[in-house]
Amino acid sequence: MTRRQIFSAFAALGLGGRDAQAASRPTRADRVELPEDEWRKRLTPAQFDVLRREGTERAFTSPLNAEKRKGTYHCAGCDLPLFTSEMKYDSGTGWPSFYTSLPDALGFKTDFKLLYPRTEYHCARCGGHQGHVFDDGPQPTGKRYCNNGVALKFVPAD
Repeated sequence: MTRRQIFSAFAALGLGGRDAQAASRPTRADRVELPEDEWRKRLTPAQFDVLRREGTERAFTSPLNAEKRKGTYHCAGCDLPLFTSEMKYDSGTGWPSFYTSLPDALGFKTDFKLLYPRTEYHCARCGGHQGHVFDDGPQPTGKRYCNNGVALKFVPAD
């Protein structure tokens, strides 16, 4: 079976395609929706690839992975606060990782890009792809929000 046939089978079963895309659309009243050319003007090429095309940056390339100051991590697309420095921990994966998020900051959908289901998360305001959440994080949540650093903007505390 070819890769195209496998993806077609997932789509036919409702395991991808339009329904999955609809799940990632922002639902907040203050949502930000821009045409692609406006996003391209607003974002760097790397940010556009991750936030708008659901790309992934290489591990250990983001300076935010080693960020230790107190502050808040915002969506690089629309500036919505997503995480605080108190939620961050060193997962050893090479991407900034958090064990929880700020309330109502994220939307979720199932991703089958690697042929097995993963939970992908997006900014709840602009729909920008941030990363994936896994069940191997520290307590109290047991979650690991594995974030692309390029999709974040760090705002230091005063």
